[in-house]
Amino acid sequence: MLSLVASPTFGRTALPAEGGGAGAVLRQVLAGGPMTRPAVGLAAGLSPAAVSRHTADLIALGLLRELPPPDGPPRAGRPRLPLGIDTRHHLACGVHIGVPWLTFALLDLRGRVVAHERIPRQGDADEVLRAVRAHLPGFAARRAAGRSLLGVGVVTGGWVDPERGVVVEHGPLGWHDVPVRERLAGVTRLPVHVDGHARALARAELLFGAGREATDLVQLFVGNVVDAAIATGGEVLRGPRSRAGDIGHLPVPGSTEPCLCGRTGCLQATVSDRTLARRAYEQGIVPRPDLDLLIARAAVGDRSALRLFDERLRLIAPAAALLLNVLNPEVLVVSEAGLAVAPELGRTLHAQVLAHSRPEPAPLVAPGSFGLDLLAVAACAGVLDSAYRRPMELRTARAS
Repeated sequence: MLSLVASPTFGRTALPAEGGGAGAVLRQVLAGGPMTRPAVGLAAGLSPAAVSRHTADLIALGLLRELPPPDGPPRAGRPRLPLGIDTRHHLACGVHIGVPWLTFALLDLRGRVVAHERIPRQGDADEVLRAVRAHLPGFAARRAAGRSLLGVGVVTGGWVDPERGVVVEHGPLGWHDVPVRERLAGVTRLPVHVDGHARALARAELLFGAGREATDLVQLFVGNVVDAAIATGGEVLRGPRSRAGDIGHLPVPGSTEPCLCGRTGCLQATVSDRTLARRAYEQGIVPRPDLDLLIARAAVGDRSALRLFDERLRLIAPAAALLLNVLNPEVLVVSEAGLAVAPELGRTLHAQVLAHSRPEPAPLVAPGSFGLDLLAVAACAGVLDSAYRRPMELRTARAS
């Protein structure tokens, strides 16, 4: 069981300055730390008194810590100890629901994967959520090593409504209107953050990855589901009914792949992991249609495997360029398995996207920051995003 442990401030009325100020301090230290209190105040636009108050609260919560003074000659007066993110006490927990696998993960406050496990995804929505309920407590108890949990994230592809905690539609899984948060709420007695994996990865990129110095970002996710997420002003957009970023049915000229929507040539059907694995099997690159086998071949430099990933990136590029042309972000991040194991494919991505987009100045076109850990990071990203935005509202639970 996971026993509830309230944070020192949970349940009390927040001070007027507490909401945004504490989060601003925490995010600033994440982005620029280690930092002294005066440096935090200057960067965040807060008074010394506000920084002092928020810092004390965040240290008490185990989110910040004072670090040893830097090397150098001693200074007169009280030493200004730098502040850093404290990763010793808390973890974010999450699960990614994919087509072949359920991925369980724990991340620290810097977005680093502490532990992850995966089990086969089997059965319909009821069976899958029962499997999550059965596996999650034991996973957390085994792997958290005494650290408390800040919340539980549940992410998947397709059309997901985070406000209601519902997977509205996931074509490859055959899910419709599945109340994920309601079904899992009792397993941890902690907040359950439900979202689509592209939006979750966009939040992770803004906090820890290629978007750390940006506020306008587009995240393109390519797996068995192909979708996008859009961030502007540092906020990830949902759109009406949480459908922003649905690009899976853009047409691919020349493609005859049948799609679950009833048409042929849709982007998702053409470039999905399942399609790629099937093509690899048909061409004799792998002994069965298994994406993990294809990734392993690409990782050791197999030219045939790399060619298939190269071809997929060329098919993705026009959609990526369309997102650039319409949205004009500072950063376009593409999360795709080939890029994770063969960084040289990034040259193909960059050249092909720019070939289909407007002339310079071009934004940064970057592979996803999290490699093959992207599903583990996505699973926990909503929990960490909430912690950095509203740290004074946190609850924690001890895994036991």
